[in-house]
Amino acid sequence: MALIVQKYGGTSVGDIEKIKNVARRVVNTKKAGNDVVVVVSAMGDTTDYLVEMAEKISKTPPKREYDLLLSTGEQISIALLSIAIHELGYDAIAFTGFQVGILTTKEHTEAKILDINTSKIFNELKKGRIVIVAGFQGVTEDGDITTLGRGGSDTTAVALAAALKADLCEIYTDVKGVYTADPRIVKTAKKLDVVNIDEVLELASAGAQVLHPRSVIFAKKYKVPLVVKSSFEDDPGTKITEEYMEGLLVTGIAVKTDEAKVSVIDVPDVPGIAAKLFSLVAREKINVNMIVQGTSRNGLSEISFTIPKKDLITLKGIEDEIKKAVSCSKVTYDEDIAIVSIVGVGMRSHYGVAATVFNVLARLGINIEMISTSEIKISVVVRKDKATEAANALHEEFKLSEVEIKTE
Repeated sequence: MALIVQKYGGTSVGDIEKIKNVARRVVNTKKAGNDVVVVVSAMGDTTDYLVEMAEKISKTPPKREYDLLLSTGEQISIALLSIAIHELGYDAIAFTGFQVGILTTKEHTEAKILDINTSKIFNELKKGRIVIVAGFQGVTEDGDITTLGRGGSDTTAVALAAALKADLCEIYTDVKGVYTADPRIVKTAKKLDVVNIDEVLELASAGAQVLHPRSVIFAKKYKVPLVVKSSFEDDPGTKITEEYMEGLLVTGIAVKTDEAKVSVIDVPDVPGIAAKLFSLVAREKINVNMIVQGTSRNGLSEISFTIPKKDLITLKGIEDEIKKAVSCSKVTYDEDIAIVSIVGVGMRSHYGVAATVFNVLARLGINIEMISTSEIKISVVVRKDKATEAANALHEEFKLSEVEIKTE
């Protein structure tokens, strides 16, 4: 008997018929002789609807109440799924994050999981029940409801799998697995049967929406066996592995359109200015992705960086404080950008990949505004309306729809 944690995203439980479909899949896993713990997201666009309602009242709602509101979406889906499983003749019990004991930090809307009390889950599994847990949420030591940020149900599932020492964690979504690119952007994208976990982490951080980055970090740290599958088709999906994909220089391409570029103009080019600037940004708990400092002219330079669009309101709220701290002339904001990234472990041992990327974009007349690299990733900022063209061209250049994927 194996212990399997399954996670179903919002599209997988988007309506009653889809919930019934998930119930059948869960029951089939139970019939096969497994213990099953299920993590569920809110139905379809429920979270977006709740956000919209809150923003009709306030553009900056209190984060505690905001979390309390958003957490209700998952309560609906776990209750309905439990009812659907009961209707199939199997015993199930649903828990919110609070009820099951998912302890988090106090950072509302972006809380981190600190601990999970597994005793209640194991007690219910011993009774032969299927356990259903609300994703995306937890509770502080003070009893306040928190959420883990968008995509946090992935993190809930992998964290539960780690805490329960599960034999497998299956992430079910609306696609067959991890692709070489988003199939909605690149029509020739190919599903990967296996993919290296470091590559998945980079792809997720770069905007690929199959897995949440924090869930991949959990999986890597605690060695959680992880598979990404479709909830609508019988396909083996994509296995996330520590293995290296032999012969594959670039594994995937990601496009991120939810970032904005901030430019701090005419900054004195003296030591300590960047420290002052980014200390203020960090104080507001804003994550910075890419940073570029321009060449100094007449003792002044320009610092540009990208942040999530959702944090622009917060940053604009401290603009005067930034100007005073770094003595700049102005701060500008550009939301019409996209970050296009290529990822591949094979880049560690091959030269010329960056040159190829830049040549492809130059040939298309696509201007590169910022560049960032890691050992296995190259990211460029381009105009948002050029992102699809860039992604398709790079996918073709690296022949990602043609490569036969083999493991060592």
